[in-house]
Amino acid sequence: MAPNESLLGKAYELVHSNPEEAVKIGQYLLKNNPSDIQKAKFYLLLAESYWAKGDYNNSVINVFEAGKFADKAGDDEKIKILLLKSQLFRTLYLDNQSKRCLEEATEKISGLKSKEEQGYFEAKILIGNSVMYLDRQNYQSAFELLQKADKIYQPAFSKNASLQQEFYVAKARAFVGLTKIDSANYYLAKALKLSKTQKNSDYLNEIALLNELGLVYFHEKQHARAIDTLLVSMRMASTLKNEALLKVINKQLGINYLALNDKKNYQLFDNKFLKTYDNVEESEQDAVNSAYNLISQEQESDFQKAKSRYADYFYLAVGALIFVLIMGLLLWLKNYLKKKRLKEIISYLEIKTNNVVKLQPEKRETNKKISIPLETEQVILTKLKRFENSIRYTNKEMSLAVLAGQFDTNTKYLSEIINKHYQDNFNTYINKLRITFIIGKLKEDPNYMHYKISYLAEKSGFSSHSSFATVFKSITGIAPGTFIDLLKEETEALKQEKMNSHAS
Repeated sequence: MAPNESLLGKAYELVHSNPEEAVKIGQYLLKNNPSDIQKAKFYLLLAESYWAKGDYNNSVINVFEAGKFADKAGDDEKIKILLLKSQLFRTLYLDNQSKRCLEEATEKISGLKSKEEQGYFEAKILIGNSVMYLDRQNYQSAFELLQKADKIYQPAFSKNASLQQEFYVAKARAFVGLTKIDSANYYLAKALKLSKTQKNSDYLNEIALLNELGLVYFHEKQHARAIDTLLVSMRMASTLKNEALLKVINKQLGINYLALNDKKNYQLFDNKFLKTYDNVEESEQDAVNSAYNLISQEQESDFQKAKSRYADYFYLAVGALIFVLIMGLLLWLKNYLKKKRLKEIISYLEIKTNNVVKLQPEKRETNKKISIPLETEQVILTKLKRFENSIRYTNKEMSLAVLAGQFDTNTKYLSEIINKHYQDNFNTYINKLRITFIIGKLKEDPNYMHYKISYLAEKSGFSSHSSFATVFKSITGIAPGTFIDLLKEETEALKQEKMNSHAS
């Protein structure tokens, strides 16, 4: 085996246990004048190492670098690059791009010579699709995909313990989401048994397993056991220096300490969660910006490659003309769809939340675990309507516990009623009210269109510019800056229409 290949193999043994060392090896390998095929492998190593560290921005940059040399590499390397891209895009909530990567990877599987490799990658893609459903809390769809995997890809699982462990944890997540805790326990026990057979440490798989165990223990009200499990997970995440994982673990620890009425430790881990939350939000926003820039560059590069294949200037001119026409049409269509989207958003947000929710609770079957007296439910709904007509939701300190205290009820009742009548959790409910509020301000007072985004974030109750931008985009589908630009265009267009009507 060549020295570089041997060192690459050693680095991959460290990716999920000591990613910083793996990064150093990858950077060293790139300095030794590698071939294009080796560059694809070395950049992929760096991308996977940065992923393990939770450094999504550097992971995005390096996986796109690997993609530049993918044509020289084999189909297996191309598929690995596409799978990591899909994983990154899914984490950054770029779901359409993530799905396209999985579709492209699926198309390349037929080019693999080994049936064993084909089965492995097919199983990875199916699990990737199921995890996308899990991350978006579509547990039933995830479960159905995993059931399909269980039937079709057992041979692939039996030959790869790490893949099988990943499958077991994904299935446990689906069962937790479907509130089938006994079934979740069954698959977590199988994953634990498998983890003990692993020769190389894989902290990412172990952390995913431990975090899910902690969640199951929380549901079973074994809070002390959940805390012990999560502290082990935290040590691993700290070794990786992965703030994205630490954010999740700190939140779960805080919730468990709160359930034990240990206010001191709850405050400690809640503060840690808030600190990591801001850092991760900023890091993810950087990664999103890098991803969009690199996607644009990649598309430009693909276009240039396609254009260079034209041998005849005539066909090149015709192709360029067609491209310009298509791009012009797409730009026009994009602008039209943006304006249409803006009108849809504004129309939607003009419907006040308190008009949507019926004060008389519907008598329908639900999967809720707690029973709320109809009279109590009616009182809480009435209070929610008054709350929505106020601007108390713009208070940064507003939380489920605070609002429940103001309503003279408990958090379980309030959370259940919001979930039942709004089909949202508390955080999404508050965020929608805040975004509706600030869009109302933007429409009513033109001065708001000239304020900084950070001021709009503070005015509507968000703790940071980045969290406001992320939530705004998740609810409306476009960034706040883009929304304001479109609103300005819409306002100017309306003014022009009025001037033309007066003139005529």
